[in-house]
Amino acid sequence: MKFGRILKAIYNFVIFFLVVGFVVTCCTMLFVSTMANSMGVVFTNDNVQTAAKLTMLNVLLLTFLLTVGDYVHRKITMELPANKILNAGKRLTQGDFSVRIPKIKTFDTEDRFNEIAECFNKMAEELSSTETLRTDFVANVSHELKTPLAVMQNYGTLLQQPDLTEEKRIEYAKAITDASRRLASLITNILKLNKLENQQITPQFEEYDLSEQVVECLLGFEEAWEKKDLNIETDIEDGITVKSDAEMMSLVWNNLFSNAIKFTENGGIVSLSIKSDENYAIVKISDTGYGISAEVGKHMFDKFYQGDTSHATQGNGLGLALVKRVVDIIGSDISVESELGKGTTFTVKMRRNRV
Repeated sequence: MKFGRILKAIYNFVIFFLVVGFVVTCCTMLFVSTMANSMGVVFTNDNVQTAAKLTMLNVLLLTFLLTVGDYVHRKITMELPANKILNAGKRLTQGDFSVRIPKIKTFDTEDRFNEIAECFNKMAEELSSTETLRTDFVANVSHELKTPLAVMQNYGTLLQQPDLTEEKRIEYAKAITDASRRLASLITNILKLNKLENQQITPQFEEYDLSEQVVECLLGFEEAWEKKDLNIETDIEDGITVKSDAEMMSLVWNNLFSNAIKFTENGGIVSLSIKSDENYAIVKISDTGYGISAEVGKHMFDKFYQGDTSHATQGNGLGLALVKRVVDIIGSDISVESELGKGTTFTVKMRRNRV
């Protein structure tokens, strides 16, 4: 590295020497010629030799000054900013996502280096956010996996007691079954979300009857709503067709209906509305459940986020993340309106036709 710098300095010196030598020599010869012609000055060999020595000295001095000036200029305007960016890049590759490049002051190249620094800082910020999400994701997955496993382990131990009544045995077996279902659902949702986020699933757009699909998904939860004695209210426009991926959209409806029924107290109301105009189909799924606050609403579609921890055992925080990802991939929109203690309404707006 040092040897290369020495060669670079020698190269620059030689270039400057040749350029300066040529310019100074030409100027000196022009000056001597002018003096001889206009003033009749006669130059002897001694005078010429002295002039040649002075010229060479001037050339060497000017070359040295230009070489040093060029080095200092490059050091300030190029090397120092480049080293700042290089060192920041090394720290970033080593996993330090907190590194940022401060504003660089380098005269004429200031804007260019600052553009690079700004892009670098944005990249580092994005990587920091991604790393935080990844770390949180791993931590949340570990926690979510441990919970049902711990339930299964504890109740499995209790089932081994010889003096258990049949009633307790059934109760413990049911707890193990529920925990295993929750574990299976978690793993399934993680795999689906992973495929969606890595774009391993490509939507297949086909025209189908949206009204029929949503109603079929709702009827799939009949046992669940009857168990809680919920009232189901519908306002459905028949024969609404859309061009979308029916299989992927079924994930949306099933998750939204599951949440509505899950978080609505016994005797509450779950409503379904399907309307359309020339361009869009609008599906609204409402409930009279617990509702959510504005702060919780900001993170509702984040993976593993469960704003109401008192009902955390009823889900794994991945359902709405799946819903949002599917809706984005399909090219539709989803919004939510909610009020604590009064309920929540999810609205999905889908294009009926695609060009």
